[in-house]
Amino acid sequence: MDSILQLTADPTAWAALATLIVMEVVLGIDNLIFISILTNKLPADQQNRARRIGIGLALILRLGLLGTVAYIVHLTQPVFAVFGKGFSWRDLILIGGGLFLLWKATKEIHHTVDPDPQDATSTGVKLGFAAAIGQILVLDLVFSIDSIITAVGMTEHVPIMVVAVVTAVTVMLLAADPLSRFIAANPTVVMLALGFLIMIGMTLIAEGFGAHVSKGYIYTAMAFSAGVEGLNMLARRRRRAKQGDLAAKV
Repeated sequence: MDSILQLTADPTAWAALATLIVMEVVLGIDNLIFISILTNKLPADQQNRARRIGIGLALILRLGLLGTVAYIVHLTQPVFAVFGKGFSWRDLILIGGGLFLLWKATKEIHHTVDPDPQDATSTGVKLGFAAAIGQILVLDLVFSIDSIITAVGMTEHVPIMVVAVVTAVTVMLLAADPLSRFIAANPTVVMLALGFLIMIGMTLIAEGFGAHVSKGYIYTAMAFSAGVEGLNMLARRRRRAKQGDLAAKV
């Protein structure tokens, strides 16, 4: 308790907390996009429950991993080498998660562009509840490990990490439903989000192979693409409004 009181009186601790919260929220965007796209494949009466379970699992995993910080740090130590390049468990997890994202996003793009009329997914029930939760859990694990390792690199105080993680997951919970509704109401945004997932997947694979990719570049590209799509949506809305006015005059 005394150590926590000392942290509350330390300006450096508050600065670390603010920085870490921002970092955790930004890292949570990737996780939230995947959860939103995946749960929108479920029947309407299951979507909210699946999103809450998925985000709840993300919180449980992050807090559980914080309890094993000493072990998590060792995940960055090489366990074997290939052609002189060492790979750690973190590298393998990032590569596996990146490949999973590439597979999942490519599959969803294929179904969106060229749906099979004979496929049961065309009836609207495109994914089982258990399968959705299982896939969310896989990506939750990947993003949680990356999130905790990032937190460990920024501060050595576990209470600060806990507050940052809980705050970031709370933001994810509040943003989940509006984001999912926005994606469902705008089909072109779905394709854009799937493109984001492919980019995130490639970034995870690159990180796993030791090629650091600045998150600033990734999120700047995502923000630019989202801005362009926002202008397109505004233009479409104006065209529909003009067409409505012309129809009313006729």
